[in-house]
Order: sequence, then C-alpha cells, then structure tokens
Amino acid sequence: MPHPSPNPSPSPPRWPHCGIGSTTDDPVGCRGIHVSGHSACLAHLADADRITYLAGLAPGDDIDHRGTTFTEPLLADLLNALRDPSTGHPQLGHTLLRSATFTGNAQFHSVTFTGNAVFRSATFTGSALFDSVTFIGNAVFDSVTFDEMAVFSWATFDEIAVFSAATFTGNALFDYVTFTGDVQFDSGTFTGEALFIRTTFAGEARFHSATFAGVAHFDSAAFTGTALFSRATFTGDARFPRVTFTGNALFLSVTFAGDVRLRSATFNAITRFSSTTFTGTVWFDSVAFTGDAWFDSVTFTGDARFDSATFTGSALFLSATFRADLFCEGVSFGQDAFFQRAVFERVSSFGPLVCAGRVNLSGAEFARPVVVTVAAHRVECRRTRWSATAELRLRYATVDFSHAVFEYPLTIAAEAGPFLLTDGQVLVEPTLAAEPDVAVRIASLRGVDAAHLVLADVDLSRCLLVGTVHLDQLRLEGACVFDTVPAPAGTGRGPRFAVRRTLAEEQHWRAGRSRAARGWNTAVLGAGDVGPAQLEPVYRALRKAFEDGKNEPGAADFYYAEMEMRRHNRDGTTSAERGLLHAYWALSGYGLRALRAVYWLAATMLATVLLLMVFGIPQDTPKQHATGTVPAGGGKVTFEIDKDDPQNPSDTRFTSARFEKALNVTLNSVVFRSSGQDLTTTGTYIEMFSRLTEPVLLGLAVLAVRNRVKR
Repeated sequence: MPHPSPNPSPSPPRWPHCGIGSTTDDPVGCRGIHVSGHSACLAHLADADRITYLAGLAPGDDIDHRGTTFTEPLLADLLNALRDPSTGHPQLGHTLLRSATFTGNAQFHSVTFTGNAVFRSATFTGSALFDSVTFIGNAVFDSVTFDEMAVFSWATFDEIAVFSAATFTGNALFDYVTFTGDVQFDSGTFTGEALFIRTTFAGEARFHSATFAGVAHFDSAAFTGTALFSRATFTGDARFPRVTFTGNALFLSVTFAGDVRLRSATFNAITRFSSTTFTGTVWFDSVAFTGDAWFDSVTFTGDARFDSATFTGSALFLSATFRADLFCEGVSFGQDAFFQRAVFERVSSFGPLVCAGRVNLSGAEFARPVVVTVAAHRVECRRTRWSATAELRLRYATVDFSHAVFEYPLTIAAEAGPFLLTDGQVLVEPTLAAEPDVAVRIASLRGVDAAHLVLADVDLSRCLLVGTVHLDQLRLEGACVFDTVPAPAGTGRGPRFAVRRTLAEEQHWRAGRSRAARGWNTAVLGAGDVGPAQLEPVYRALRKAFEDGKNEPGAADFYYAEMEMRRHNRDGTTSAERGLLHAYWALSGYGLRALRAVYWLAATMLATVLLLMVFGIPQDTPKQHATGTVPAGGGKVTFEIDKDDPQNPSDTRFTSARFEKALNVTLNSVVFRSSGQDLTTTGTYIEMFSRLTEPVLLGLAVLAVRNRVKR
C-alpha cells in the first residue's frame, strides 16, 4: 500500500465542482464533487435525490465527497446510511473527504474505516469527534484544520496515520490511542493542549517541526518505534512522565520554552537531545537510559534535575551549557559519562554519582564554587577551567588533571566511606564492586599551576609531575602515597636500596636504562623523554613543599632524589661536582643514610686499629735519657733529656696489649682528640688521617639521624 505524502500539495482539487452557490468573489461556488449520476454535490443535491442516494448505501461502501460541506445533520444521515446493524456502528470503506468542510460538531464516534480514510485539507469548524474510531487502512489528515476540539481518544490506527501540517486550534485529545503503523505530525500546530496520555506508538512517530503552544501531555505513552521530535517547539509545558521509548528517541534541535517533566521515563534505545534548548526546569528524575544518551550542545536555562537517573549506556553531554543549577544526586552511569567542553555557570554541586567507566570533564568550565562528589573508575579533567573554589571528593578514581586551570583553592580528596545522599541514604556502588580498592590515584598534574592545589589522601605513585608550575606551593594533606625504590630481585633492602619515595617519571627513566635494577615500573604511560635534568627541579620543588609543611623527614626523600638527579645529570653538572656527589652518596647517602656512614666509620676504625697494630704502636715504650757535663770547679750543672725514637716491632704485632693501645688511639681520633700514645712515625700519620676522616663520618651519621627525626 503506498505511503501517503507527508507534504500535501496546496493546489485546489481537480474533481468536477458542484458549481452551485457561486458568487462574484467565488465564481466556482461549492467545491464539492458531484454525486455519481448527478450534477451536484451531496450538500446541494435535491432532497429526493439525496434520500435515494443514501438509501442505496450499505455498510463498508466506498464514499467520495471531496470538497463537500457537511452540516451536522447531513453527516449524521451519511453515517446512519452506513451503519452496520450487527455492531450498531458506521462502517466505511475507502473514504475520500479531501478539502471537505464540517460545520458544527463532526461526530465520527466508533466509526470503522475499512479502507483508506483521506481527510487531507479538510476543515472542522466545530469539534471533531473521532473517539473510539478504527482506521484499518491509512488515515490521512495532513493540512487539516481543527478550529475547536479534536478528539481521537481510544482510536485505533492499524496502518499509516498522517497529520502533517495539521492545525489543532482547540485541545487535541489522542489519549489511549493505538498507532499500529507509522504516524506523522510533521509541522503540525497544537494551539491548545495536546493529550497523548497512555498512547501507544507501535511504528515510527514523527513530530518533526511540530509546534505545541499549549501543554503537551505524553504521560505513560509508549513509543515502540523511533520517536522523532526534531526541530519541534514546545511553548508550554511538556510532560513525559513514565513514558517508554523502546525505539530511538530523537529530540534534535527542539525548543522547550516551558517546564519539561520526564520523571520515571524509560529510554531503551539511542536517545538524542542534541542542540535542544530547555528554558524552564527539566525533570529527568529516576529516568532510565538503557542505550546511549546524547545531550550534546544542549542548553539548560532553568534547573536540570537528573536525581536517581540511570544511564546503562554512554552519556554524552558534550558542549552542554548549564545556566542554572544541576541536580544529579544518586545518578548511576554504567559506562562513560562525557562532559567535555560543558559550561556550568551556576552549578554548585556535581553528584554524588557513581560511574563504572570514565567521567570526562575535559575542557569543561565551572564558573561558581562547586563540590564534585564522584565514585568512578576514572575522572578526566584535562584543560578543565575552575573560575572559583572547588572541591573534588572521589572514590576509586584515577584522575587526569593535565593542564587544568584554576585561580582559587582547589582540593582533590579521597573519600574513605560511601557517599551519603541528601535523604541520608548511602549511594550504592554495585558497578564498582570489582575495583581493587577505593583509593584515588592521580595520573597527571602536568601543566597545572599548583599554587592553590591541595591533595588529601591520594595515591601519587603513577602521577606525572614534570611540567607542573609552582610545585613548591603544593599542599599534601593526610596520607599521600608515592612509589618507592625497588629492592634487587631475591634480596632484602640494603643500604643502597633503602626505602624512599620516587616519582613516576624517575621510575620510567630508570626502567629504560640498560643496567637498571629490576623492579622499576616500566608501564608509566605518558612519561615521555624525561631524565635527570627535568626531574631535578621537580624534586627540589617537592622538597620545599614538604619543608614548608614542617615535614622534614618527608622532605628528606625528595632531597635525596634531587641529589641523585644532580649526580646523574651529565649536562648540567660538571665532572668534578659529580665526583664529589658520588663520594657524598657513597659515604652517607647525601647525609641521609646513617647506617651507611656508620658502616664506613666502623670500617675506617677497624682499618686504623689494624694499621696501628702493624705499623703505629712501637715495640717498647721509649726510655728517657739524661746527659750533661759537671764542671770541675763546681758551679751550675746542665742536663739534656732525650729519648729514643719508637721502633717498629720485630716480633709479634697482634697482641691484646697492642690492640688496646691501637683502639684507644682510634677512639680518641673519632672525637678529634689525641690519645697521647707514643707512636711510630707511620703511626703518627695514621692517627692524623683518622682524626680527619673519622669525625667527619661520625658527623655524617649524626646528620643522617637528625634529618630523619627532625620536626
């Protein structure tokens, strides 16, 4: 059966005109088609001829009264002539009433049209009553004018129904109607209220460029096929509570000037509100989106309420504009939620919500103070602009904050317990049950000005920090975790591999070296080509941030790493300086490894003791000798006191007595004192060397302990 044209031609009908009642202004007169076998239309037929014509009709007959003017009695006579005695209701076959005019009320109550019913360009000056009508064939009402109420309640359309360009001046009642085939309301105008309450649209429902000047009621309607509302205009309120869209729901470039209510609606396929404008408040409370939901380039001038909405597929709010507040408490996203380039002009809270995938806020703008509470697998805020204070309270999420812009304090904090809703209920997180923990991990802060940034209880072990500005002013609160230096495979942690915090970029750099120790992280994404030259200032800034926060032990790790980068930097550090740094690292770990300095001190003392026992302690204690001359005639006597030079032993050198003397000399050397022992010439030099080196090593050990316990 051919599809009726959705765009009827405005040209006048081409059937034989009645010609009766012509005037100077209308030389044609009545446009009604002639009754078969007569030269006049049904309205102008002689009474006897009309009675004869009507008497010859039977239920189910085809009728053709195009252009005819029907008064209430004439229409009643026609329908009575076609009434089926078995049902008591009129039954018409193919019905051609194109351009007909119905004066008064047109009552088609419970009529059955077994063939096509064509009312194209007809005019109903009174109420049009098609309640409980059955259209078995196509129903064509395009370009029809309904001057008063149009009632199609409980009607059934088995095939295509066309209401394109129809004008409903009064209320249009399509409640409880069943459209089995496609239905078209393209470019239709509803001046009064439009009621589609509990209407069933089994085929495609088209409302392209339709205009709803009054309230549009679609309460509990069911759209099985595609629902197309592209470029429609709703001047009054639009009510879609508990509506079910089984097919695609396309609200493209729609204008909603009033409030929009979609509470508890269900969208089972693709939903698109692309480029739509909501001027009033819009309610999406408890709405279920099973397929992907597109809200790209949407403008919400009034409040947007999505409380307890469920998005099973992806939710795309790309370039959306929220000029009033956004209520999205208890929203659940089963996949990704995209808010790229969205503008939040007056939004004060975002969440609490849960997302099994990503919450992408990259390029978004927040104009006012806002609290973002999100439980998600990943949160992306690349190049997001925050024009006022903001607080991000997160769970489970890996956060990418690259190149975000904020001029006011901004806090990223991990929430240990589940979020609480306004009513005191706990936000359930079933889609994140497979996550290993609730920790919040920062993936990148590159390009961020950290002067106003506060991080609380977050994991920074994989965070990229090279390129962060004012990192020395970063505030770290609570237990912020960094990655640590790995121990060699199969061994415990020794002094060389003592636990210290490192950045992800250092892990990446060391993992890429040919002779790097095992255990360094090789899976740092986006680290790029970084090395000691880039890492040194980052560690220096972090050290200062910890020092300003009065966390001296924490700053020690970053001082160690800073010195490590200086030691390995072949471009910015001279050879002599690198040699000095190597010695400083080897002796005491840059004054931070107390055990290393103690080991060296013990080794030096042991070497000193051994050297003194072998070369420094003389064989015998030198004896003093007095020599002089006694004058013959008496007088003053002069004596010269001297002693023998200490001699190296010629027999056993390792005795307990010699060990005690050597230990006494060594211990005094540690505290920079002389033991007063008689030593050989070699022993004297050994003592001098030990008095120089051992106090330094002792000082380095004390310094390392102080750096670890200082507050």
